[in-house]
Amino acid sequence: MEALIQQISDFFETWGWWVAVGSVLMFVISLAAMPYIVARIPVDYFTHHGRHRMSQSSRHPIIELVLVILKNLLGAVLLIAGIIMLFTPGQGLLSILFGLMIMNYPGKYRLECWIIRKPLIFGAVNAMREKQGEPPLTEPEIS
Repeated sequence: MEALIQQISDFFETWGWWVAVGSVLMFVISLAAMPYIVARIPVDYFTHHGRHRMSQSSRHPIIELVLVILKNLLGAVLLIAGIIMLFTPGQGLLSILFGLMIMNYPGKYRLECWIIRKPLIFGAVNAMREKQGEPPLTEPEIS
């Protein structure tokens, strides 16, 4: 047990400032970016029963693949940052939601609807939309 405590102490002695700076940086970025992201969600996004595929792009398939990988990496970063922000300053739950919204994975829409149905999340998202001059989201049906 003492060895574990010593390892944790050594970790924070070495990396503590980086963790603190990263936490503050993520907090500032989330405060700046979240309202912009929230305002871009279509009003009826959570009321569709089926998802629409994006139209085929005229870009080269390798460029498309790189863009999809970058999009999923950004989503993963937001997801991880959101989890960290649950314990540090920042908008953790919203960062988790947007990270999950950006990524591609099976069951994505059901998970997004489950998260947005939480009154705390739904209220925060609509409050941000109101400050951006956007109409509130349509509340998803309980299924």
